[in-house]
Amino acid sequence: MSEITFDEFLKVDIRVGEVVRAEPYPEARKPAIKMWIDFGDEIGERKTSAQITAHYDPLTLVGKQVMAVVNFPPRQIGKFMSEVLVLGLPDENGEIVLIGPDGEVPTGGRMH
Repeated sequence: MSEITFDEFLKVDIRVGEVVRAEPYPEARKPAIKMWIDFGDEIGERKTSAQITAHYDPLTLVGKQVMAVVNFPPRQIGKFMSEVLVLGLPDENGEIVLIGPDGEVPTGGRMH
């Protein structure tokens, strides 16, 4: 893995957002969930899809704070336009577990 400079790291804008809406995405090639995430006044609401059905149900995601990269260009995922990349880690079976703060923080806060 190559090293990056601190200035290069600062180019990646990772923010905390709150899931305000989530629904199944049955049209996806692999099971996925569509999410609408509020990142506060500066960024607003953005949408994404993620292959997280092993650990999450759309109803349980609403109100959850998650971390996401918010400065990627939009990406077409099937018929859905993804505007952010939610962050997660694989469990022992390779299924994604979302990353979020371990306590309540203001929506839109940038990771340091």
